[in-house]
Amino acid sequence: MTVSSSAAPLDPRVASDLAAARHVLEAEAAALTRMSADLDAGFSRALDLIEGRVVASEHGRVIVSGMGKSGHIGRKISATLASTGTPSFFVHPGEASHGDLGMITRQDALILLSKSGETAELADMIAYSRRFQIPLIAITERRDSALGKAADVVLALPVNGEACPLGLAPTTSTTASLAIGDAIAVALLERRGFSATDFKVFHPGGKLGQRLLKVRELMHGAAEVPLTGLATRMSEALIVMSAKSFGCVGIVDADGRLAGIITDGDLRRHMAGNLLEQTAGTVMTKGPLTVGPDSLAAEALGIMNDRKITSLFVVENGKPVGLVHMHDCLRAGVS
Repeated sequence: MTVSSSAAPLDPRVASDLAAARHVLEAEAAALTRMSADLDAGFSRALDLIEGRVVASEHGRVIVSGMGKSGHIGRKISATLASTGTPSFFVHPGEASHGDLGMITRQDALILLSKSGETAELADMIAYSRRFQIPLIAITERRDSALGKAADVVLALPVNGEACPLGLAPTTSTTASLAIGDAIAVALLERRGFSATDFKVFHPGGKLGQRLLKVRELMHGAAEVPLTGLATRMSEALIVMSAKSFGCVGIVDADGRLAGIITDGDLRRHMAGNLLEQTAGTVMTKGPLTVGPDSLAAEALGIMNDRKITSLFVVENGKPVGLVHMHDCLRAGVS
């Protein structure tokens, strides 16, 4: 019996759909590659303008605007800037002409998007920026357009044509505009040394916020931590252990440093002797696992899972300042 190694031919409609999709993706990828190669010192100048007005000021913002599909892209660029620590909001150009120009101050910087650079609805915003010396960054295909000539910096879109077979539907141009907006946001982020901790401030919800939770945000404070001294009799240590309901008690030395821990397992190991007459220092396990208050909660949960324990003492400079329990992490959605 002969087995054919050739795959069955694609349905003509499927083949046509895949060809159309690949054409779009390849055209847009080519546009991004060209735009990357064409970037020059103007990009850095755009960052300088934003930093000079927005980052250096307590009140400056990046105002983004565009009409139609450019407006949709502008909203996303503004949202990305804001979420990465550069204050920003989107102003609709039509509304700007009917009072919303008052939302733009001399401490702000403008990013205006228009493929042609001749979008009539942007005219009032362009004039306003020039009148009040508000820095204007243009994202446009044509440097010689009304927008391009008025701008302080032009971030030019590649003249590759749209991926649409009619050459009309904004596709390649909007992808390129979105990408250069992302590039601005990330470059500003890197200039400022924006950290994961900073990022969490703007993303407290969802999985991202959960991953970046710190131990100090979940731990039980010092008043709730079960602690006793090395010389404490076990009859008293058990009372402390039971009262706090964590299934353990920390043992501290004369300087208040965590010397050891007593858990249910330690109690079982010492049952054969006169447990209640022994001291906590005799029964404890020395050098317990601990975590710092600024450690990620995910890291603490990983330690507890690996060592099959349910709680960790939180220490600073060797002294216990809290206790984090596995259930605290799970309730907060840490995984």
